[in-house]
Amino acid sequence: MNAGKSGPDAPHSLFIDGQWVAAAGGGTREIRSPADGGLVAVVDEADRSDAERAVTAARRAFDTTGWSTTSAWERGDLLLRVSDILVRDRDEFARAESRDTGKRLVESEFDMDDIAACFRYYGKLAGQDAGHLVDTGSVEAISRVQYEPVGVCGLITPWNFPLLQVAWKVAPALAAGNTFVLKPSELTPGTAILLMRALAEAGLPAGVGNLVLGAGAEVGAVLAEHPDIDLVSFTGGLHTGRAISASAAGTVKKVALELGGKNPNVVFADADFETAVDYALTAVFLHSGQVCSAGARLIVQDELHDALVDEVVRRAERIRIGGPFDADAETGPLISAAHLAKVEDYVARSVAEGAVLRTGGGRPAGERYANGHFYLPTVLDEVRQGSHAVVEESFGPVLTVERFTDEDDAVRIANDTHYGLAAGVFTGDPARAQRVANRLRHGTVWINDFHPYLPQAEWGGYKQSGTGRELGRAGLGEYQETKHVYQNLRPGPQRWFSGE
Repeated sequence: MNAGKSGPDAPHSLFIDGQWVAAAGGGTREIRSPADGGLVAVVDEADRSDAERAVTAARRAFDTTGWSTTSAWERGDLLLRVSDILVRDRDEFARAESRDTGKRLVESEFDMDDIAACFRYYGKLAGQDAGHLVDTGSVEAISRVQYEPVGVCGLITPWNFPLLQVAWKVAPALAAGNTFVLKPSELTPGTAILLMRALAEAGLPAGVGNLVLGAGAEVGAVLAEHPDIDLVSFTGGLHTGRAISASAAGTVKKVALELGGKNPNVVFADADFETAVDYALTAVFLHSGQVCSAGARLIVQDELHDALVDEVVRRAERIRIGGPFDADAETGPLISAAHLAKVEDYVARSVAEGAVLRTGGGRPAGERYANGHFYLPTVLDEVRQGSHAVVEESFGPVLTVERFTDEDDAVRIANDTHYGLAAGVFTGDPARAQRVANRLRHGTVWINDFHPYLPQAEWGGYKQSGTGRELGRAGLGEYQETKHVYQNLRPGPQRWFSGE
């Protein structure tokens, strides 16, 4: 995308019923780089009427075009074509992602590979499960369970992994035969626009996929409330997730929520020291901590605490900060001035409650950082359970440190959160690793690792980290309805009631 109104085939950036169109109210939004404030693009800003137009198009496409009854193999082939386009245009997609988010280009490139893999996975999965027969206990009846699309899906995605989170929703939604209206974050729309271009190139029928850009309160609310939306899938903050769930309740639509986490990274004294230090840094400082599964809670066994934290602090102070295309940078800016202020407030409150600031705690000095939203990698030691630092997400480059004594203590502390998205366990004892992993109330547990995920493995959280699952077969199941069809092969009167 270039500065100025952007769209692949027209000067507009809403995609409704197979056409690139302007916002009905003529609204626009400037997209600016978090790294230097430079203008990235000007895009159309939808309002409620645009969202309603998109829902109408998606409803009509589902009900009348035959997309929902298209062969699952044909839908899978379309997703495979999209995957090929993503591979072909990897550089264009990655650079657009980095311009919007400020994320290092190398991270965006890795994301594009994962996104192509997601479309490829669902492209191959689409035609593999046509349902199954159920034994009726009789040769005179057939009982079949089959899977059908939910209908029209409202997909609402965040700014931290813009296209990755879109892919996790769009790919299974299309594989299942649904139509959709996509609302990406208003801060990072670039790659969503490019994806709609790719879908059109791959042959997606008009109205099956629709894109509206705009604020959540204006556009996302329509998707949560609208009676013609059959499912709403949201990834983002807990407060917004609760509001979406409440709005969706009025029409009793299906809801899938991924609402972040306060993720523990538990390190036992017998863990490999160098590995534990390295992953402790990666777990929290990757993408400046703007990761829903970031290992922001480092929970260390007493006898290892001092040495491990000292080394983490030493290395955190040497992390190089810069813009997305700075070859020397190891991490980048926060997404916005408002988010930077939130992180600053989080650290100030934590210190006021007794946390020990070991490093960071402010903006980097220097002219090169003056126009961006940068914050130093920060380590808060000796935080207390139940404190603001432990309970709340910073969603920034802030690591909190807690101590534990033994295995039971580690599990108790790690589970002491109203979230339950992800956790890590570092230990040299394989049996302990399995015991602890089994006891942790988190949707993903990594052992001697942190952050990897696979398209074929389900992703989602316990407790207030959300409902439902993305990725894997369960991720496809979120976008399907299950129907039982029972056929009597020898129908005849039963004579329960004689009629006399």
